[in-house]
Amino acid sequence: MAVEVEFHTGVADPLRFACRLSRKAMRRGARLVCTAPAPLLQELDRALWVFDERDFVPHVRLPATSPDVAARTPIWLCERVDAAALDRRHDRVLVNLGAEAPAEPQRFVRIIEVVGTDADAAAAGRARWRAYRALGLGIRHHAAGQGGSREAPGSG
Repeated sequence: MAVEVEFHTGVADPLRFACRLSRKAMRRGARLVCTAPAPLLQELDRALWVFDERDFVPHVRLPATSPDVAARTPIWLCERVDAAALDRRHDRVLVNLGAEAPAEPQRFVRIIEVVGTDADAAAAGRARWRAYRALGLGIRHHAAGQGGSREAPGSG
C-alpha cells in the first residue's frame, strides 16, 4: 500500500493546526505520531491539554512513557520517528512539524507535513517535498487560505 503524503503550507499557527488535526484524528479513531523539535513538542504537549476546554486529546511523550501506556494511547509525541519504534503495526499517521522527512516513510499509512509561513519553514518544507518525490511518493498539496487542494505535478 502506498504512503499518502500531504503538505499543508503557509500555516499561520502550526501548533494550533496540529492540535486540531490531533483532535480530529482521535475522534475518527486514528493513531498519530507527531514529531517536532523538543521545544515545539513541549508546547504541543501543553496545548493538547488546554486548546479546547470541551475535549481531552489523549497523548503521551515518547520515549518517556512505558510501552504499555503508549500502546493504549492514540497520539504519540516524539522528537524523531525512530522513537516510535515501539509500534510496528504500520497503522499510524505521521504529523511532522519538524524540519526533516522521516527516514522510513513507509512505516506510516499517511504523512501530513505542516509548513509554517516563515522562510526557514518554507525552505525545509521544499527539501522534504523533494525527498518524498525522490522516493516516488505522490504528494497532495493544501495551501492555507486558498481553499481546496491540488495534486502535485506528476503525482497520483
